[in-house]
Amino acid sequence: MGRMDRPTPPSTAYLDHLVAETAGRRAALAGAAVGGQATAAGPEHDDGAPADLVTAVEQAAESLEPELAEIVRRLHEDPEPAFEEHRSAATLVEVLARHGVEAELGAHGVPTAFRAEFGDPVGPTIAICAEYDALPGIGHACGHNVIAAAGVGAFLALHRVLGSADRHVPTGRVVLLGTPAEEGHSGKEVLARNGALEGIDAAIMVHPYGLDVADQVWLGRRLLTWTFTGRPAHASAQPYMGRNALDAATLAYQGIGLLRQQMPPVDRVHATVAEGGTRPSIITERAVVHLYARSKYPDTLRDLSRRLDDIARGAALMTGTEVEIVWDDGAHPSLPVRTNEALTRRWVAAQHRRGRDPLPAGVLSETLAASTDFGNVSFRIPGIHPLVQVSSPDVALHTAEFAAAAATPAAVSAAVDSAAGLAATALDYLSDAGLRAAVHEEFAAQGGPVDVVHYFD
Repeated sequence: MGRMDRPTPPSTAYLDHLVAETAGRRAALAGAAVGGQATAAGPEHDDGAPADLVTAVEQAAESLEPELAEIVRRLHEDPEPAFEEHRSAATLVEVLARHGVEAELGAHGVPTAFRAEFGDPVGPTIAICAEYDALPGIGHACGHNVIAAAGVGAFLALHRVLGSADRHVPTGRVVLLGTPAEEGHSGKEVLARNGALEGIDAAIMVHPYGLDVADQVWLGRRLLTWTFTGRPAHASAQPYMGRNALDAATLAYQGIGLLRQQMPPVDRVHATVAEGGTRPSIITERAVVHLYARSKYPDTLRDLSRRLDDIARGAALMTGTEVEIVWDDGAHPSLPVRTNEALTRRWVAAQHRRGRDPLPAGVLSETLAASTDFGNVSFRIPGIHPLVQVSSPDVALHTAEFAAAAATPAAVSAAVDSAAGLAATALDYLSDAGLRAAVHEEFAAQGGPVDVVHYFD
């Protein structure tokens, strides 16, 4: 228990981020005012790949539309939840095999992960991530079937063009990572801890949504369980001999509500009481509360975690109960997504060629924010996680309506456009040394790699 003889000092992390972001916007506006092209990623010196190669990979992606439609349909009709995606992974490996690509199923110690690659590991290496897990009971209500099709399509388009012997192609390597268990289990963190990102310089993927968005806020997320233990007693005859665990859970739940008044606007806490006693006539001996904690920045998420620890301990102290605090049991924390602007510019250029116009950062309200385990990738290596439209803007992720949208012709079109966009972005990265320099200079300016494994220790 920490000291209680004086107020705890408020964290300045959120204000520090506001100051830094304001300075960045001021610098960008000043650069634009004098006719420059300066951004947070530095001057634009990323011309991308030769036009003939870009056209070739985009046409190759378009030619894969029947098979991408098959992936969208088959995965949608047979949804599998986290770490149970055996048939989904097998389907994707089967499609790769048709094109002469051998994939390792069960890669990096995860039975439903897979990995395929081609090219020269001596040059730069870029990874394309493909998700394919579904939500229990509601299926592909997050559209991971579309993500899978886009990732496989991008990889195969690059494999066809860069594997051709009759054209000059850039030196480098492309890796396709089949990443299971995004929903609630941080599968990418499991893979990363098992070495999946070793030797990889950058990573890209796309996610379906109700709008085309180049860069949107993705919050970091942690799971938390409070287990309060008291002493049972007869609630009428001897209530004074009990210590009520439900009282502790109730006080802690109210404490969350009061904390919200002082939380930064980028923080979120959601909770449910999973166990709250068995009979009204018995003072509750055990109560369990499950929580999600989310925030826009790693350090503000860390501060929120500490505040929630204090709430639980305070509720236990007030009620004379014991509390067990368990963070991220059976899962790993997800950090926010750190978007790389230099790579994002290439994605946007590719999507413009597809007739799409992705919204830039800051247009869509950051209150419309969820979480993804790709954040953990983006704090290790540069990455992007843009959004592609498959539904009308009023349809939310994780709903039956979005699940239906993920099986429509619009979903197939999104998969094809995304495959072309990811392939072109990867090709630009491999081909353009100036772009690669901008990508990695920006990543270094953002703080470089973070020790994700021990960040919350």
